[in-house]
Amino acid sequence: MFVLSSTALVGLTLLAAPVDAAAQTPLPVCEAGTRYIELTADAPSKPSELCIRPELSINLFFDAKLARVEVEGRERFGRVKVVDDTLTLVASEALHDGDRVPVTVYFQDDAVPASATFVLVVHPSQAERQVEVSRHERTVASLRQGEQQARAEAQQCREEKARLQAECSRQAGLTGLIENGWLDKTDVVARWLKEVTSRPGDPLYAEEVISYRAVGSKGRGRVAVKVVLFNPPDMPSWTPAGAALVGSKREELMGLAVWPLEAIPPGEVRSITVELDAMESEARGSYTLKLWAGEAGAGSVNLYGVTFP
Repeated sequence: MFVLSSTALVGLTLLAAPVDAAAQTPLPVCEAGTRYIELTADAPSKPSELCIRPELSINLFFDAKLARVEVEGRERFGRVKVVDDTLTLVASEALHDGDRVPVTVYFQDDAVPASATFVLVVHPSQAERQVEVSRHERTVASLRQGEQQARAEAQQCREEKARLQAECSRQAGLTGLIENGWLDKTDVVARWLKEVTSRPGDPLYAEEVISYRAVGSKGRGRVAVKVVLFNPPDMPSWTPAGAALVGSKREELMGLAVWPLEAIPPGEVRSITVELDAMESEARGSYTLKLWAGEAGAGSVNLYGVTFP
């Protein structure tokens, strides 16, 4: 463990520049609460996409009993269970980030539509756990629940937008660290992570991993992890699009910023920094850092054993 100089502090601050919101990943938007899907008599032009994660269950509740279910690549699921009007699926580790699995359900009754198809998308960090599917008009209670959930999500987005706007309007550099309360009488502490391991078959190789923690007044602060990645010459260009830090109990650190979102050409080395707010008591223990690409099918980088000073 070592303490950084003021020059290194300024460099770390520059690495935490705002993320370009225009860079988008092809992955679907995942809903945190209950997902509501209404089916119509006419088949939709595009099946609904649902976010899943290996070893986490997703439950689909229908308003009619199911006759049968067809799952493409059934052997890649640890569980596919149908009980009356409920479908439970648990993906195995055989599925990888970005994989898309079509699932078609067939209803017992004669109402329309007689079947419905969904696409399960393996997301690097998020999963939808409960989905309610209806072929009829939703009840008042269901509509109210959905409205309350939408309001809560909108309020969360407004608060996050206000926080980002406030941060962007403040001073940058070392002054920004001090004024934002991320530094007080202590310095930034860094840790060279020599024991970090990667998943076999990942598209890029991590040459160096360094984690940082800056602690300010009242325990407020920031943590960051810098990864130096090498893209082998025989691999296509790889552009980071997002990141997640997942703990040993599958808990996920929120509010991550990733910089820069620039392509890593074949045969070249680039550094990527992931940063987030964290109290002095937070971000403790070991985490898995997941970095995924914006290009479909480009694969993700998984680093195990990331810790912060």
